[in-house]
Amino acid sequence: MSAMLAARLYSAAIPSHQSPSPQSSFRLRPTPAASSRGLALRAAASATAVSTKPAPAAAPPSADRTVVRIGLPSKGRMAEQTLSLLKSCQLSVRQLNPRQYTADIPRIPNLEVWFQRPKDIVRKLQSGDLDLGVVGFDTVSEYGQANEDLVVVHDDLDFGQCRLSLAVPKGGAFENINSLEELVKMPEWTEERPLRVVTGFGYLGAKFLKDNGFKHVVLLSADGALESFPPMGMADAIVDLVSSGTTLRENNLKEIEGGVVLESQATLVASRRSLHKREGVLEITHELLERLEAHLRASAELMVTANMRGNSAEDVAQRVHSLTSICGLQGPTISPVYCRRDGEVAVEYYAMNVVVPQKLLYKAIQQLRSIGGSGVLVTKLTYIFDEETPRWRNLLTELGL
Repeated sequence: MSAMLAARLYSAAIPSHQSPSPQSSFRLRPTPAASSRGLALRAAASATAVSTKPAPAAAPPSADRTVVRIGLPSKGRMAEQTLSLLKSCQLSVRQLNPRQYTADIPRIPNLEVWFQRPKDIVRKLQSGDLDLGVVGFDTVSEYGQANEDLVVVHDDLDFGQCRLSLAVPKGGAFENINSLEELVKMPEWTEERPLRVVTGFGYLGAKFLKDNGFKHVVLLSADGALESFPPMGMADAIVDLVSSGTTLRENNLKEIEGGVVLESQATLVASRRSLHKREGVLEITHELLERLEAHLRASAELMVTANMRGNSAEDVAQRVHSLTSICGLQGPTISPVYCRRDGEVAVEYYAMNVVVPQKLLYKAIQQLRSIGGSGVLVTKLTYIFDEETPRWRNLLTELGL
């Protein structure tokens, strides 16, 4: 191990209500404001507003600031996808000078955009310098460190999907290690020779390893190219973000069963204090949430129109309702098609409009044909606005409003 890495090894910060085991050599690099309570894994596609738990309170929002601020990622793919999503919601960001960190969204006059590094978005939400932010759930969890002021308003923005996962080498001592339980039980790890895990997630990595029973561990801190550490003999395992897993495989590393620390994707996060105390934050959050929900829901659906033979609109509706793939949001919309026959207007067809999930499109068309549908048209949808988005109701409940 190099001297530089050795200098990064520290003793674990142990909560005051616990005592370390005499035989334990669990050594971790401490992180600021660590909490003894860990974050639970985020359930995929959860529809609830999620808040993290207590940490030292930050300063209240500045009283002399009247404009509402939102932090957006400043660089990389996350930044591009955030701007693309907002544009799709008719909320294009206008940046007059690409060298400036500030911008605006013309459709929301009192909203000021600040381009920041993701971890700084979380920190500035806690300090009261930002009111809202778009950031990955992994970053919220790592740098929020259980701060109850952070409220995840929308946890499924449908981009930035990844997982924070533990990986080990494919061969050598790990050749037959395929689960977290097997890794814990390896006799190689002792006080003199602990398991060396390198990660850029000191808070989440330490919590995960401790909660899963690792006693002899050293956590090494690094920011990039973590896959190179095990092959170079500088670490035994890594805890890092994984998308497709290609980089791991190409560096002869593998994920193991039970080794996922948390699932992550882009989220809309707010400061609880700002939502309660700063004028305009709650209203702007509502508008953002409505636009995001309407667009994200519509992106997964298609409008299907077909001509149906039938004796009446009720007859056509009865046939459509017998097929679950084409029953629509509440049901089909059916109207008469007026055809000209022998110089007179007659109703022989009914036009049926229905919304179907994109993944069920072909099945829906097959079912429509089976009940007499023809001339099928398929149209993309831009927005589907509900009477009220469930996430807004959940947010109000979370805030006690």
